[in-house]
Amino acid sequence: MNIVAFNGSSRKNGNTAILLRRVLVELEAEGIETELVQLAGKRFAGCTACLKCAETLDNRCSGVPDDGLNECLQKMLAADGILIGSPTYYANCTATTQALMERAGYATRQNGNPLARKVGAAVVVARRGGAIHAFDSINHWFQINEMILIGSSYWNIAVGREIGDVEHDEEGLATMTTLGRTMAWALKKLNA
Repeated sequence: MNIVAFNGSSRKNGNTAILLRRVLVELEAEGIETELVQLAGKRFAGCTACLKCAETLDNRCSGVPDDGLNECLQKMLAADGILIGSPTYYANCTATTQALMERAGYATRQNGNPLARKVGAAVVVARRGGAIHAFDSINHWFQINEMILIGSSYWNIAVGREIGDVEHDEEGLATMTTLGRTMAWALKKLNA
């Protein structure tokens, strides 16, 4: 069993990465392989609605020049579960995160929806507000792809602005720990 986590933050090792790693530690403790993919520095374009993915039927986005997104998409396809993490930018997930979801979702849904029944969870950081909308945006992507949402003891959000601030959000950190344990439990049940 394996989980791939995408850090949609422009800060490679910022608060979003700290939270994702907290979840991954719990998964690894249960013997689940994990990978953290950093999207910092990537400039993914949004979906152009060219529908080439419906012609090629190869679970790839063919309408945008190769910008690395298809590599991420292949990691999604190979994984049993997906974590998508993002800081909150203007009450939503980052544009890079949104582009990842748009293009990966379009390409796979045109190809029989191979993301269906994988487990998924959103992880969101906010300075103060907007986290619930960002959290919902990512969860809506999981739902439209017929994935199984994994919850925790609270919404999978934490508060922090400067790098490392989330380390002071005890409830946020505990939520991530529970999320990792719950995701591990669900994966084991589904793969029993």
